[in-house]
Amino acid sequence: MYQQITLIGNLGNDPEMRYTPSGVPVTTFNVAVNRRWTSQDGQQQDKTIWFRVTAWRKTAELASQYLTKGRQVLVVGEVEEARAYIDRDGNPRGSLEVTANNIKFIGGRGDSAMPASAPAGGQAEHAEASDEDIPF
Repeated sequence: MYQQITLIGNLGNDPEMRYTPSGVPVTTFNVAVNRRWTSQDGQQQDKTIWFRVTAWRKTAELASQYLTKGRQVLVVGEVEEARAYIDRDGNPRGSLEVTANNIKFIGGRGDSAMPASAPAGGQAEHAEASDEDIPF
């Protein structure tokens, strides 16, 4: 069995890196994916879906080093179990959890997005991280 999700969105917070007891780096951050459409009555509609992304090892280190709140990113990964929580207003909500297999940094804060296939050219603005060794 196999499943994969591809997200293009903006970071809602700076990444938080920590280490497991055995010293493996792990970084988490939130990605907002926006959807816009026109309803039947001609009104513009917007919806934002939040994903909580976890990256491991070298991918975690690069994400922590180069990503910042507001940055546009492409994440390819696997969907984990959804997590229930209560928001600030007391409403029940759910968070979609994603384990990143590949992250492409496709735009800086306020920058226009570069194509995901743009060459890295040694610059942090278009760096790529990949980690196939997810520890579970």
